Amino acid sequence: MSKRPQVFNAPWLGQPPLSELLAVLDRDGEEARVVGGAIRNTLIGDPAGDIDVATTALPNEVIKRVQAAGFKAVPTGIEHGTITVIAQGRPFEITTLREDVETFGRRARVVFGRDWRRDAERRDFTMNALSVSRDGTIYDYVDGLPDIAARRVRFIGNPAARIAEDYLRILRFFRFHATYGEGAPDPHAVAACVAGRAGLGQLSRERIRMELLKLVAGRRAPAALAVMTESGLLDLVLAGVPLLASFTKMVELEARLTLSADPVRRLGALAVCVIEDADRLRERLRTSNAEHERLCSMAEGWRDISSAWDEQRARVLLYRLGSDRFTDRVLLAWARSSQAPSDPSWTALATLPARWIAPRFPLKAADFIRRGLPCGPRLGAALAAAEEAWTAAGFPLEPEALAAIADAASRG
Repeated sequence: MSKRPQVFNAPWLGQPPLSELLAVLDRDGEEARVVGGAIRNTLIGDPAGDIDVATTALPNEVIKRVQAAGFKAVPTGIEHGTITVIAQGRPFEITTLREDVETFGRRARVVFGRDWRRDAERRDFTMNALSVSRDGTIYDYVDGLPDIAARRVRFIGNPAARIAEDYLRILRFFRFHATYGEGAPDPHAVAACVAGRAGLGQLSRERIRMELLKLVAGRRAPAALAVMTESGLLDLVLAGVPLLASFTKMVELEARLTLSADPVRRLGALAVCVIEDADRLRERLRTSNAEHERLCSMAEGWRDISSAWDEQRARVLLYRLGSDRFTDRVLLAWARSSQAPSDPSWTALATLPARWIAPRFPLKAADFIRRGLPCGPRLGAALAAAEEAWTAAGFPLEPEALAAIADAASRG
């Protein structure tokens, strides 16, 4: 354990329902502590996020105790010792201490234990292996505290051994470095990731996709992805050449425009130039239908967009695409341009959705039927022509202008 123990001062530790849940589990010969990410995040200064608890109590005993206290127990992973407890509407994962007896990638044979050190040593990174008792005592068996203080992501024990237990830890290492790290990544960890890269082929595409989307959203993602590119890992994951300059500029643009980090938009900047790239990512990463459609939209027309556009032309595109896809496409074009993130023309174009809300097309089929058009292809063509003329005219809403547009479209 760390030679310099600390007292953990976090308001959430002593507040219900967590305090009540810990009191139920931490008595009568059993011990319970908060573990993992909530401790790391709080020490770093980030929101705690989900709060997980480890306990010496076996799963059936956990269920018995929490139900007696009036909480709901859901056996979400009982075969691995995990119970989800719903307390005052909040979910908490409660997991019995474990030891890995044999490891086969993700299929480790696990037995339950009572040794907190052994449980900590089976985790991935030192910063994730801290535990805190309900009185605020921090337990650090793997020197995670100095690593958190230094913003250093480091594997517990032998990096190659940790990676062989689950090859997704290669991506997790870079994701954690992008999210929490400072400076250069641990060279021993990077070397182990490169040496174990063939193991990525054993992983499901869905797991790789989920981890990659978290990675690209990290605050230092450009630096982490640069190391992955230099070591040949990112090309392997994407099955294509990463566009790091475009990605880095996209991150800068989001920050300048005070937009939240958008994983799909950033993935497009990193890996999509043409629609075939979006198709490749769908095959490689099993992107969802919505993600694929969004990447295709980004690829389809970003080359046509210019900061020299007048506002009317930009409004037409915003009307056709909607706010979200308009922003995606404009930012991708800007990220691939030579203009700086401070360019005023691009800024005006990208912020158009904040200044102008596209109106609904006011003409309906009934307007053309009253003008003698029968239902069918001719009516549909008239509606399409009228909408095109309406957008070209600057989206007028005056009755006279609409009537003139409808008359002209009806005559065909």
